[in-house]
Amino acid sequence: MKGSSKPEWIRAKLPTETKFKEVNKLIDGQGLHTVCKEAFCPNRTECWESGTATFLLMGSYCTRACKFCDVETRNPHQFLDEEEPRKLAEAVNELNLKFTVLTSVTRDDLPDGGAEHLAKCIRMIKRKNPTTLVEILIPDFKGNILSLKKIIEAKPEVIGHNIETTEILTPKIRDRRAKYQQSLFVLKTIKEIDSTILTKSSLMLGFGETDEQIFSSLNDLKRANVDIVTLGQYLQPSRKALPVQEYVEPSEFVYWEKIAQKIGFSAVVSGPLVRSSYQAGIQYSKVKQLSKE
Repeated sequence: MKGSSKPEWIRAKLPTETKFKEVNKLIDGQGLHTVCKEAFCPNRTECWESGTATFLLMGSYCTRACKFCDVETRNPHQFLDEEEPRKLAEAVNELNLKFTVLTSVTRDDLPDGGAEHLAKCIRMIKRKNPTTLVEILIPDFKGNILSLKKIIEAKPEVIGHNIETTEILTPKIRDRRAKYQQSLFVLKTIKEIDSTILTKSSLMLGFGETDEQIFSSLNDLKRANVDIVTLGQYLQPSRKALPVQEYVEPSEFVYWEKIAQKIGFSAVVSGPLVRSSYQAGIQYSKVKQLSKE
């Protein structure tokens, strides 16, 4: 469906007065950030009402300027909140999360891209919440293997890194430093270093990509030994971001879910409002159950 007006199936749920306010108050009180708020996630209400959130680490400024994202681009000049790992672990404990998702801005201003800080966050969560499972969505760290090893050695259950779009559209949509092949290298390297960690990636549709390009990207991810893939509709977060080229019909997302399953991914989530962290705990459980059969 072409055009600028949102179709009927793009509808985010309105917040209620219960859990939504509780989670919002806790996050603001701890001085934490969430991708739920910073990226205007359409599933924020659903997740927060269930008492979950995807935490955005290392501040609210990103050193990159991807054209699909509304997170502010700025150089933080190596500033990090050293108390963030502790505050994060306390928030996870207070929310009683059994599965928590972490993501971060890209910090090219830091020598290791912030890998050690992220690893501290993972370790602190697990120390204070021994039964909590952790999924982390990481930047590409410019393909630095030492930075990747820091994350891997912290032992999260899932490491995600999003290719975001097809190879042909990558220069148009992502920051010039974000390379398609580099993202595939990151995903493949994680699996080579520790095959027990599940890997995950995501594609947004609606930039004008062709079916052939989508199919090619899914096969590229499979060749990189990615376990979990998500597909969702790109929604323009602000006027400065790229406009939506096409609203993809729900039936098309069903089609791509079936294609991805045939390609061989262990878990697939595909739908107009799907984001990379959507139903993360459910998909993790699904993959682990398959491994036992």
